[in-house]
Amino acid sequence: MSLSKPARHLLAALLILVVSCLIAAQIQTAGGDVHVHSIRIPTHNGQWVVADLFRPRSATAETPAPFVVVVPGFQRSKEALSNVAIELARRGFVTASLDPYAQGSSSASLSRIAATTEGYGMFALIDYVAGTTNLNYVDRTRIGATGHSAGGNAAIRGANYFGREAMRTGLPGKLHSVYVSGYVLTLTDEVLQDVRSNVGVAYALYDEGAYRNEHRNGDMRRAPEALRTVNSGLPRDQAVTEVEIGKYYGDGREKTLRVVHNERTLHPFQPYMAEAIANQIEYFEHVFDVERSLDPYDQVWQWRELLGVVALIAALAAIVPMGQLLLQSRRFRSLANPVPEPLPRPGGRGRLLFWTTFTLGAVIACVTYIPMAELSQKLFVAASSRQLTWFFPQRMNNAVMLWAVLNGTVGYLMFWLSYRYFGRRHGITPAYWGASVSAPELARTLQLALLLFTCFFLSLFAIYYFLHVDYRFLFMGVRPFQPELLLLLAMYVPFFFVFFLSNSLRVNAAMRFDGQPEWRGMLLGGLGNSLGLILIVVVQYTTFAATGTVYWTDGWLYVNLLFGVVPMMFVLPYFNRFFFRMTGKIYLGPMVTALIFVMILISNTVIYLPL
Repeated sequence: MSLSKPARHLLAALLILVVSCLIAAQIQTAGGDVHVHSIRIPTHNGQWVVADLFRPRSATAETPAPFVVVVPGFQRSKEALSNVAIELARRGFVTASLDPYAQGSSSASLSRIAATTEGYGMFALIDYVAGTTNLNYVDRTRIGATGHSAGGNAAIRGANYFGREAMRTGLPGKLHSVYVSGYVLTLTDEVLQDVRSNVGVAYALYDEGAYRNEHRNGDMRRAPEALRTVNSGLPRDQAVTEVEIGKYYGDGREKTLRVVHNERTLHPFQPYMAEAIANQIEYFEHVFDVERSLDPYDQVWQWRELLGVVALIAALAAIVPMGQLLLQSRRFRSLANPVPEPLPRPGGRGRLLFWTTFTLGAVIACVTYIPMAELSQKLFVAASSRQLTWFFPQRMNNAVMLWAVLNGTVGYLMFWLSYRYFGRRHGITPAYWGASVSAPELARTLQLALLLFTCFFLSLFAIYYFLHVDYRFLFMGVRPFQPELLLLLAMYVPFFFVFFLSNSLRVNAAMRFDGQPEWRGMLLGGLGNSLGLILIVVVQYTTFAATGTVYWTDGWLYVNLLFGVVPMMFVLPYFNRFFFRMTGKIYLGPMVTALIFVMILISNTVIYLPL
């Protein structure tokens, strides 16, 4: 018995999903030579941290291995820097990729400066590893930490914290060596004077946050931050006035070794650069006196990332045929309506009106993003000041939410004005829109959307349970979520839905023309939905290239957030069009995408929940 077309498409998508995840898991475990599992450690004040532990099978009680904890930066979870853990574990290091406090599966912290005072939870993990006999395959005299951005701050703060502890107790410091990537603001005399660890520093030459540095650039050769770091490990009579990039200074056995790297890249891409990973590998092999087993540039993590994006695309693509199959069931069959006729192809003033509203929408999206980010800090004071709260506890998503509400409302207004003063005078009627719906039909549409949302994430939970991989590419990812995030989903989705429904109305009722190829209409919708945010990135980095300083300085982290948001904004109209063609209505698409995309946003950002 032959399968229907939707069934074949669904099976193909699921097959690609499973195969790509199986291969990704093999890469992550080095073909079975590294065992990977999650651990959860209770910490003070009822807090806890979660980490992925990578244990090479070569690490045993008889041959204990060095241990390195990997700390992601602000907005990132343990999977975001698992590439570092993968490469170190391949070379025999036991590694732990940490979920920082208030990110991923770790609890929030009572401290508003958790990176500084608790190392995002890294201090507690180091204390546990250094004190327990459970990890008898770890050499407790060779414990290290590395981190990027705020995670780099956690690393140097850890060196300071455990250095002061060593001075008080007279015992060797627990933290043998640290590697600080993407952060130099705390490389001060006050912090460095108590460090009793080897220190490596890596800073992107084109780091967007370099305007905050003492020389207001990313060049580390004469940077006071780099000079202080190197000279903190040297006798005064050997102090340098210029740092030689990549040169090892000091003595690793005395824990005075220092090295500075200055990779030619941007801040968010530094952790995903082969040179940067190789520099970290060389550093830890050097300070821990580990015999080189693989060339530092022999790296496989890129393949895991490529397979991650294949899995992500396959998982999202599976939603469409799954919806088609469910619409054939008795429960949801009534939701499949004829697709309304497309709009007549515009010409003359109609064409002018279309491109005017298209351009105006992009410009408004561009100029309102940063002001909405600033407004969010005033409206959601607790989250913006890192206080624990149940009231919209996601600092970064609050900004995106306000922007979405404003631009969704603007989209409705432009659509109505276009219809009121032009469309209805030229034969356009609401029958073209697919917007008429009864309350029972709307309720059943929501049921179908919730079912598709559940199926999407159930497949992710199953993949993660058996293979311990999720769907991700670099800093964009779909990860399993904690049950309490369903409360946040109910809190955020109604506001985001304003934008998602506005987009569906625009794509299906204002951008669908007679005789226009579907691919062209969806491409136009994708560009229309993301162009404003793309313009922000263009302005930011064009200014940066021309002047050496980004256009938005205080808001540069909000701009960096767009690297993960823009792809979602681009593909959103595609799903809205697919579901419109399946139901003849504008509602199923935004319901499904709002639930899935908002959960992706929620589970990949910092959350100041009092749990």
